[in-house]
Amino acid sequence: MFLRRKHTQKDDSEQRDAKVSELRAAIGPLSGRSSKYCTDACLRRYLEARNWNVDKAKKMLEETLKWRSTYKPEEIRWHEVAHEGETGKVSRASFHDRQGRTVLIMRPGMQNTTSAENNIRHLVYLLENAIMNLSEGQEQMSWLIDFTGFSLNTNIPVRTARDIIYILQSHYPERLAIGFLYNPPRIFEAFYKAIRYFLDPKTAQKVKFVYPKNKDSVELMKSYFDVENLPSEFGGKATLKYDHEEFSRLMAQDDVKTAKFWGIDDKPYPIANVHSAAEVAPEPAAMAQRAS
Repeated sequence: MFLRRKHTQKDDSEQRDAKVSELRAAIGPLSGRSSKYCTDACLRRYLEARNWNVDKAKKMLEETLKWRSTYKPEEIRWHEVAHEGETGKVSRASFHDRQGRTVLIMRPGMQNTTSAENNIRHLVYLLENAIMNLSEGQEQMSWLIDFTGFSLNTNIPVRTARDIIYILQSHYPERLAIGFLYNPPRIFEAFYKAIRYFLDPKTAQKVKFVYPKNKDSVELMKSYFDVENLPSEFGGKATLKYDHEEFSRLMAQDDVKTAKFWGIDDKPYPIANVHSAAEVAPEPAAMAQRAS
């Protein structure tokens, strides 16, 4: 039985490697940033997202390459989006989950602007930054969404949510390991029903509603996070603090590394005095050599 299972796993691995090679041949020669983006790990993610159908994965990947060539997410710099992050509505956490994955903390109740375009650009920047800070061997990140202070006034429009979901699912496939919606109010449930329609079933399965007074929710959080590191807003024992000035310095340091990774001739941008309060990210981790 063990040998049969071992052979099956080996066969599956070989078949998937063959699919990766087939996809690489299908997309043809690449150059510049597209070549750097399309690592074997990247191709596997697109194949996984399309159930290992090479034709569908090819179409999806080509659409991403086209999007990246025009949107240029790797060229976004912190000083361009820093005003969106003044309240700490999205930031990289100072801790990892139990699997060592990067954690993004989102606090929709801290929404401070109304520009859909700028909100999306800010989120894309932090997605790219989180990917660059993934540990070696890690491909996915975890999300913690805190609904403290959430109201209809701070809620983003369904159309903006739809656009965000499209970008995440189309251009960052298999990047989300799990997303926790922590203690969402009832008014959010109607909003979620509206946006769930746009979620791929595989993505929807990764979204977990968790409640502090629910035993199963508490155990689920403990299975993914060390409560000593987890902020109290998510049922842990740590204190969540976001210092916008400190976070800005860390992002500026990461911007230099990002430019170097992508081969962009970038000059460091002086960080102005920025004021706000909230959660300090860690020292930038060593750049993952597989940024795609």
